[in-house]
Amino acid sequence: MQEPQGSSTSDGHGGDVVAERYLVESQQSASHIQLACRPPLCAFPLDGTALCVWSSEDPPHQLLILRGHHQPITAVAFGNTGSPLLVCSASQDYVITWELQECRERARRGAVPRGLVLGTLLGTVVCVRYSPDDRVAAVCAGNKVLVLDVKSRCTRVELEGHQGPVTTAEFCAWRTHVISASEDRSFKVWDYCQGSLVHSSSVLTASPLLSLFVDGGSRQLVVGCAQGQLWVFSLVESHHYRPVTRVDLRKETDSFSTRRVGSRLGSQPGEREPPPAHKLDRGDEADTALPVLGLSGCDLSLILNPGHGGLAPETAGGLWVGSTVGSLVLNLASFELEAVLYYKDFRNLSIQVAGSCALMSRNDKAFCLLASMFGNEIAVLEVDLAALVRSQQHPHLETHLSVLPSSCVFPPSPLYFGPAEEDCAKPASHRQAAARSALRDQPLVFHSRIRSSGYTSAPHAAMFSPKTGTRGDSRRSSKCKKSHTYKDYPVDSSLPTRLRRQLTVAQGPGAVRCVQFSGDGRQLACGLANHLALVLAADLTGTPAVFSGHDGAVSALGWSHDNRWLLSASQDGTLRVWSVHRRELALSLGRDRLLKPVRCAQFYYLDSFVLLSSGPELQLLRCHLDTCKDEIKRYKQKSSCTPVLGLPTAGATEITSLSAMNEFYSHLVLTAGRDRTLEVFDLSVGRSAAVIAGAHSRPVHHICQNKGSSFTAQQPRAYDLFATMAVGDGIRLWDLRTLRCERRFEGHPNRCYPCGLAFSPCGRFVACGAEDRHILSSSARSSWRSWLFWYGHVSGSPESDVNK
Repeated sequence: MQEPQGSSTSDGHGGDVVAERYLVESQQSASHIQLACRPPLCAFPLDGTALCVWSSEDPPHQLLILRGHHQPITAVAFGNTGSPLLVCSASQDYVITWELQECRERARRGAVPRGLVLGTLLGTVVCVRYSPDDRVAAVCAGNKVLVLDVKSRCTRVELEGHQGPVTTAEFCAWRTHVISASEDRSFKVWDYCQGSLVHSSSVLTASPLLSLFVDGGSRQLVVGCAQGQLWVFSLVESHHYRPVTRVDLRKETDSFSTRRVGSRLGSQPGEREPPPAHKLDRGDEADTALPVLGLSGCDLSLILNPGHGGLAPETAGGLWVGSTVGSLVLNLASFELEAVLYYKDFRNLSIQVAGSCALMSRNDKAFCLLASMFGNEIAVLEVDLAALVRSQQHPHLETHLSVLPSSCVFPPSPLYFGPAEEDCAKPASHRQAAARSALRDQPLVFHSRIRSSGYTSAPHAAMFSPKTGTRGDSRRSSKCKKSHTYKDYPVDSSLPTRLRRQLTVAQGPGAVRCVQFSGDGRQLACGLANHLALVLAADLTGTPAVFSGHDGAVSALGWSHDNRWLLSASQDGTLRVWSVHRRELALSLGRDRLLKPVRCAQFYYLDSFVLLSSGPELQLLRCHLDTCKDEIKRYKQKSSCTPVLGLPTAGATEITSLSAMNEFYSHLVLTAGRDRTLEVFDLSVGRSAAVIAGAHSRPVHHICQNKGSSFTAQQPRAYDLFATMAVGDGIRLWDLRTLRCERRFEGHPNRCYPCGLAFSPCGRFVACGAEDRHILSSSARSSWRSWLFWYGHVSGSPESDVNK
């Protein structure tokens, strides 16, 4: 046995990230053998038949060696309870459980430590697991899972059903279930008390399944395979083991590198920070397979959001993923990588490629027990999880962006209105009234005295006089009064689960392309593929108002804050503003004003501006909408539009979606680009504020902000949440303050067509359309990624909105 070789390596940011606490070279390789780690203890086979227990609290040379096997040890596992602390070792001859405290006392007295034999000649054991209460142990041998009683040392039940060798097993903490995975590429759920099969999955992949992890907080199962993929399933009883998501570790590492290099804070338009040269050299890692050798939970609550806390306590869940070339930290809320630890990046580490791996976290420290794949070395690494995660986050993304402005705008700002000018141009109706008044006040005669024509005398007959003393109909007045009284939104209300009314808005090829509720929730605007825009009552009753004039399908709609104006953009490249009350056109911007077709448009800054995207440029327009038209000259458009600002995207890529607050004054505008980036613009200073690279695996087609409602109040930080959606990549919930993905919602079919997305007025739910003719909704503040409610449509559901 070698003396321990302690070595620490620097992360390049001024702190130690990983230290090699212990290194030993065994006579036999421990590759592909189950190792055990439970801080501050690590257990591993030494020289084949001996079990070595190392403790970080003991002197390095003081090891506990347990002998009793005659065949090489193939699996090691710690118990889950601390009193007494058990460790189990398995080989082809015996399965032995050891009580560590008793073994230590015997070793100090000079006696030989002894264990209890749970089973003999069970075959080649590849995995051992204790139940949460340490009363039973699951032993994986061949195609069977043997459940052994620790106290009586007998076999309770044999679970058979796999078509290949069982590779791993895990117990469920809240049920008497044990879950097993096999080389037949499926997993099975067993009731070990009844000895029955509860659930059997289908074939998940072409590679054997190697690892399992049960997250008790979110009640989810994580399955890892040799191909470098993770499957997540819900263990909630009513969900029937439905799949939640699938994570490709190779793609996630590429996306993680892209976010580190491409994400940045704001600069002048067109300016991009060059990435460091050493950050781009990741081609060899991209071609390396990442088989999942081990899974273990970790806590990220104090690391990711130390100052203001996360979106909810459930976001603190993390997952250590041990692989051959490194260990990865996965966020179980967003299913994105938070850190990647490549062994070869630390020159002082003795093992560069691992054949076996065991990980366990305690507070902000983690122990990683590695066995070399090509040698006989066994090493214990101590990782500072907080330093690792913070060192690999972008150094400039500690931002304080918020949709709630912290200061006023001043004259250089594009949003500055300026003082009201007294000599401003008066509306045409005022000028005409003034002219008529001037003509009427001119004298008609030039006599100095005018004789009365009898206007001052009493009338000969009684004229009409209004009745002012009568009382009106109290029922009608109260009804009118109630019609203008806004009720508060019921915050604790449940989601709708049944269809109330259905309306066919067009015959033939007239699909609904977009829908939008007005701010008061009384009207619903619909954009159709037959070039029309409709405004209906919110309860879909009455005759809809029809707005025609586009020559292409209506692609975007937007209500003004006062609900008087409706903005529509079409695929014909034009933008139109309609008067909802008059049902007529107020402003039209054609191709002569817009060089490229308008993809997205909306009112902004409490109807003071109009935001639109035209190609790779975000444009800010100041519009004057004339409400008083001369009936004789109705053909003349007196509304005007003045360009204020034009900002190109950082990569000169086409803007696919934009969103900004119009319910209150806000300086920030969110955009999504064709190059899969998200960009935040600060219009108070007229520049880009932040760029998030690689937001989705495909271009984002919809951005939706939590804009709240006039009928309910939310916490101020809740308005900084926004969601993005991409075809084939689900929904991601972001926090503008941290520019991080906080949640990922998947499970709805969305592989070909862009579907709509909306927040509920209370901000508790997210709703989206799906290709299977359903509208789905999920809780935005819980850890569930599976959908909660759904209800059918006659045709597909490309768009959705929630009534305020």
